[in-house]
Amino acid sequence: MSVRLIRSPRLSDVAEYAYSATVDAPVRLVYTAGACPLDANGETVAVGDYAGQARQVMANLRTALSDAGAQLTDVLKTTVYVASPRQADLVAAWEVVRDFFGEHDAPSTLLGVAVLGYANQLVEVEAVAAVPVAPDSGGIALT
Repeated sequence: MSVRLIRSPRLSDVAEYAYSATVDAPVRLVYTAGACPLDANGETVAVGDYAGQARQVMANLRTALSDAGAQLTDVLKTTVYVASPRQADLVAAWEVVRDFFGEHDAPSTLLGVAVLGYANQLVEVEAVAAVPVAPDSGGIALT
C-alpha cells in the first residue's frame, strides 16, 4: 500500500482518524466528486435519515473509487458534509463513514453546512485516493 497514515503522539488521540497521510511515489491520484445519497435512478434515499444517507453515500463512494481502480484503503483524505447545525447529526453521519473505513482511519474533515445540492440531501463525502503505479508503466495502476 502506498498510503501511510500518521498519528502524532503530540496531538490528542480523541480524533477517530489519523492527523495526516503520505504516499510514496510512483502513484496515481484519484479525486472523487462528492458522493451523494442517490440510488441508481437518481433519487435521494433515506430522506430525513443521516445515517441511512451516509450508508448510501459510502456505497456510492466505494463504487466511484472502484471504477477509478482504487478502494477505500487507498484514500488519503475525506471531507464529510452534513446539512445540519446539530452536532448529533454530524456524529450520526460520521459514525457510518468511520465504520465503512474500519481500521483505515484516513484524515478527514467533518463540516456542518446549510444545504447540499439535491432535494432532501443531508450527507455528501468527497475523497482523495492514491493508487500505486508500476515504474515505467505510463501511469497504469498496480491492481
